[in-house]
Amino acid sequence: MKKKKNVISKNYLDKRPVRASHLRWSQDDGGLVTLDIDNKGLFNKIAQKLFKKPAVSHIHLDELGSFVWPLIDGERTIFDIGKDVEEHFGEKAHPLYERLAKYFQILDSYRFIEWNE
Repeated sequence: MKKKKNVISKNYLDKRPVRASHLRWSQDDGGLVTLDIDNKGLFNKIAQKLFKKPAVSHIHLDELGSFVWPLIDGERTIFDIGKDVEEHFGEKAHPLYERLAKYFQILDSYRFIEWNE
């Protein structure tokens, strides 16, 4: 039985992510990014009333995510962003494109980004 390699397609690295327009975000003095997510909808309203859940969730990105977030502009490809990450973090970012691909898959799954194609 052959093992399947974890390969990232060239096409995926050519994608151009753009931050979702409905998101608010801020960057602190240390450069760390916080995303502010409005908890809307019927179930969220019920949870806010019954369980004192917040109306806004704050997602704090780590150092790498905070570096990448402002670079997501709809113009740069994932490959281009990877070159900037490599230059800034060096070996600390490796395995670079595997990490970036997973990061963008997560951002996409939460609808924090869209794709400019």
